[in-house]
Amino acid sequence: MAWTNVIRAGVLIAAVAGVQPAAANGVSGDYLAGRQASFSGDFKAAAKYYGRAIQFDPTKPELLERALLANISLGEIEKAAALADKLVTEGHRSQLAQMATVARDAKNENFEAVLQAINEQRGLGPLADGLAKAWAQLGMGDMSAALVDFDEVGKMQGLGPFSVYHKALALASVGDFESAETLFANESPGGMGMTRRGVMARTEILSQLDRNAEALALLDTAFGKDLDPGLEQMRAALEDGESLSFTHVRSARDGLAEVFFTLGSALANENNSDLTLVYSRLAEYLRPDHVDALLLSAELLDGMQQYDLAIEAYESVPQDSTFSHAAEMGRAEALRAKGDMEGAAAVLKALSESHSELPVVHSAYADLMRQMENFEEAITAYTRALDGFSEVTDRQWFLFYARGICNERSDHWEAAEADFRKALELSPEQPNVLNYLGYSLVEKQEKLDEALDMIERAVAAQPNSGYIVDSLGWVLYRLGRFEEAVAPMERAAELMPIDPVVNDHLGDVYWAVGRKLEAQFMWKRALSFVDWEDAAEEADPERIRNKIEFGLDKVLKDEGAPALQVADDSN
Repeated sequence: MAWTNVIRAGVLIAAVAGVQPAAANGVSGDYLAGRQASFSGDFKAAAKYYGRAIQFDPTKPELLERALLANISLGEIEKAAALADKLVTEGHRSQLAQMATVARDAKNENFEAVLQAINEQRGLGPLADGLAKAWAQLGMGDMSAALVDFDEVGKMQGLGPFSVYHKALALASVGDFESAETLFANESPGGMGMTRRGVMARTEILSQLDRNAEALALLDTAFGKDLDPGLEQMRAALEDGESLSFTHVRSARDGLAEVFFTLGSALANENNSDLTLVYSRLAEYLRPDHVDALLLSAELLDGMQQYDLAIEAYESVPQDSTFSHAAEMGRAEALRAKGDMEGAAAVLKALSESHSELPVVHSAYADLMRQMENFEEAITAYTRALDGFSEVTDRQWFLFYARGICNERSDHWEAAEADFRKALELSPEQPNVLNYLGYSLVEKQEKLDEALDMIERAVAAQPNSGYIVDSLGWVLYRLGRFEEAVAPMERAAELMPIDPVVNDHLGDVYWAVGRKLEAQFMWKRALSFVDWEDAAEEADPERIRNKIEFGLDKVLKDEGAPALQVADDSN
C-alpha cells in the first residue's frame, strides 16, 4: 500500500537519517558503540550505550532519538516515553517521541491528552491519527464523535478496510452487535473482516446475537476443519450452544492497541521489520494480553537474528493461552537458529506430549529430528502428524515426502518409495519429490526409464535448480548415455560451481567420454570444496583422491563395480 511508504518516511527516517557523530570526547565512544549496535539490531546494547552517552550530553537530540528507538524496540515504553519528554523539553519534534507519549497517555486512559496531541498534530502520523482520534473520542464517552471520525478515515485512499474494521469493533465494544455485524456483512471483498482476527471478532459478534449456526459456518468457510486450539475452542463452545463473550476489544485502550497492531500487521510484508516492531511493541504495551502482538514482536526479533530477545518475547505468552503452542514452537525455532539444537528438541518434545492432538507440533518436531539426522525419531513424529489429520488432502504431500527422505536415509526403501509415491499422488508434479525418487531409483538401478522421466519432469519444472539438473546428468551417466550427460552436468556445475558432489559427478562424466585431463581438473575442484561448511556430505574425499591418482576405471574395478559401458542404442 502506498501509505506504508508515508509511515516509513515519517518515523524511522526521521529517527535515524542524517545523524552526525556526537563531538564531545566523553560521549563519542558510547555513541559509536550504540550506533554499531543499532546497525546490527542489538537493541539491548544500543539502549545501554546511548543511555550512557546521554549522561554526558542529555540534550543531544540524535542521542535521545536513537535511545528512544532502541527502548521501544525492547518494549521498554515507559523509558522511551521519558526520553520523549526530554526531546519535547528541548524543543524538538519527533514522530517516535509522539508515538511513545500518545501510547503512555492511552495506557493511563488519559484520552483527553491523546485527543489534544492529535488535534495539535503531535499524534501518531496522518494515517494513524484518524483511527486513534476515533478511539480517544470513544474513551471520553462520545460515541457519536467516534463514529464520525471512523467514517472520515474511510474517505482516505486505501484506508476504507481499516475504517470498517475498527468501527465495527468500536460498536461491538459498547454492545451494539447488530450494527457491528451489519458492517462486517456488507464489507467489500478482501476487507479485514476475513483476516484471522477479523473472523474471530465477527464469530464472537454473531454468537452474541444468538446466531451460533452462522458463526460456525463462518469458521468453516474461513479455516476449514483443521483448526488451531484457539479456533477449536471457539468452535466447541458454539457447538455446545454457548454464547461467546466479545473479547476482541473491550475498551478504548484496547482499541488503540488494535490500531498499533493493525498498522504493524499491514507493514509486516513491507520488508521493514524495524518499524513493524515499533508498532507491535506499542500494541503489547497498551494491551499486555494481546497475544497476536506478542507473537508478531517475537517473530520480528527472530527474523532480525535477535534470538535471545525473541525467546523472551515468546516466553511472555501465557502458558494458559490457546496460542501457547505457537509461542513454544517459535521459541524452539529461535533456539534452533541460535544453535541450541538440544534445547529446541527438548521444547518440541515436551510440546508433542502436551499438545499431542496437534499435527503441526509433531511435524515441527519431526523436521528438527530430520535436520539432526535422528531419522527414526523423525519417522515416528511424521507418522503421528499424519495420523492427526481427519482426512488426507494435497496439503499433506510434504509430510509424506519428508518421511520418505527419513525412511530412505534409514534404509527402509520400500516404505520410502511408498511415501514418495503418495506425495506424488497428492501433488503430482512436485519437482523435489520427482527428483528425489527418480535419483534414488537410479542409484538402486531400478525402474530406470521411469526414473529418467521423473527427473526430466523435475528439470522442466525447475530448470535452474543445480541439484535437479545434476540428477538429470547423473541418471544419463548411470544409464551409459555419457555424451548426453555432458551438457546437463556442465549446466549443473555452472549453477552450483562450488558444490563438491556436482564437480565430482562432472569429473566422472568427462572421464567416461575420454576427456581425462578435464576429469582430473574437476575432481581436484571437488576435493577443494569438500571441507566447506555448506558442502554436500555425499562427497567422499578418499574416493576422489583415488580417482585423481589412479583414474575412475581403476577405482570402479577395485570396488567390484561394472566397468564403464556405453549404452547400446541399436534397439
